Amino acid sequence: MQGPLAHPPLRTRVYIDGFNFYYGCLKGTPYKWLDLVQLFEQQILPSVLTKDVNGNPRLSVLLPDPSIKYFTAPIRENVARATDSVASQSQYHKALAMQYPGRVALIKGYYAVQEMKVKIVDAEEPRRPPKECQEILAWKVEEKQSDVNLALQAYHDAITRQVDQVVIVTNDTDIAPALQMIRAHTPVTVGLVVPTGPGTRRVNRDLGEHAHWTRAHITRDELAACQLPRVIPGRRAAIKPLSWYAQPALLQEILDLAEPIRGSIAAVFKWMEQPFPRLGNARPVDMIETEEGAREVLQYIRTYIAHATQQVEAAPGSGIVTPEPPAAE
Repeated sequence: MQGPLAHPPLRTRVYIDGFNFYYGCLKGTPYKWLDLVQLFEQQILPSVLTKDVNGNPRLSVLLPDPSIKYFTAPIRENVARATDSVASQSQYHKALAMQYPGRVALIKGYYAVQEMKVKIVDAEEPRRPPKECQEILAWKVEEKQSDVNLALQAYHDAITRQVDQVVIVTNDTDIAPALQMIRAHTPVTVGLVVPTGPGTRRVNRDLGEHAHWTRAHITRDELAACQLPRVIPGRRAAIKPLSWYAQPALLQEILDLAEPIRGSIAAVFKWMEQPFPRLGNARPVDMIETEEGAREVLQYIRTYIAHATQQVEAAPGSGIVTPEPPAAE
C-alpha cells in the first residue's frame, strides 16, 4: 500500500538564512516576534506533499535536537538603523532559546564594516563604464559567514546521515553548490522555501534546479498565526520589543496613559489581553494591530481619565477619588 503512512517519516531539519528571511518576509511587518518552530511544524511542512528520492510520499517530522538551525549575525550598534535594533534582536534570540531549548540552534556569523572605494553611476551618462566614473570613499556593511555556515552545516548533516531531509530557507544563489553536492553525494531529500510573500520574488533558478520540492512563498497569515508569547518567563524574561508591534507609537501612548492607572506596564498588558465589554468584548491587544483599533483603545483610556478627573473635581475636600480601573466592569 502506497501513501504517507507506508514509509517512515523523513527526519527533517530546517536551515534558515536569517538575513534573507528578515528582508524577504519580516522587514516592515508586525510579525518579527516569530515562532520559527511553529511556523515550520504547523504551517510550512504540512502544506507540502513531500516525496523521498525514490518518489514515495512521506511525512516530514522535525528532529528534536535541533529542529532548526538559524544562521544570523548580531547587529552592530554603529550601523543599526533604529536605536533599539541591537536590544530587540538580542531579545528575540533569547526568546527562541528560552521557548525551545535545544530545538533552535543559533549559529552566528558577524558584520564586517569597512571603508572602501566605490564607483558611482554618472547621472548624466548612466551607461558610462565603471572605469570612467568618479570614485568615492564609502562604507561597506556586509554580513559574514552565515551563508558559508549554512552550506557547511546542511552538507555535514546530510553526508553524516543525521537527516533524511534538509529544508533550506533562502533565495541566495550562493547556497546552490551545497544543494548540488547534497543531491550528488547523499540520498537526502532537499526542500527549498523561499522567504518572501506570494508573487513578490521569483525562485532563484539555480536553487530550484537542485531541490526536490520548492515552496515559493510564506504568507502573512502564516506569519501572523505563529507568534511567540509576548513574555517568555525565566530568570530574566524575554519580552517582545514595543517597536515590533504594528502601531508602536500609538501603543506607547496607550502605555503612558494607562500605566499610572494600572500600576505597571505588566498590569496594562494583562488588562489588554482580556476581552473588554466596553470595547465590544474585543481584546485591546488585538485591536492595536490596526491604527483604527489602537486609536479606539486610546480614546477609551482618555475618556476614562477625563471622567475620573471630573469625579475628583466634583468632590472637593474629600481627597482623591479612585474610580475603577479600565479593566473592571
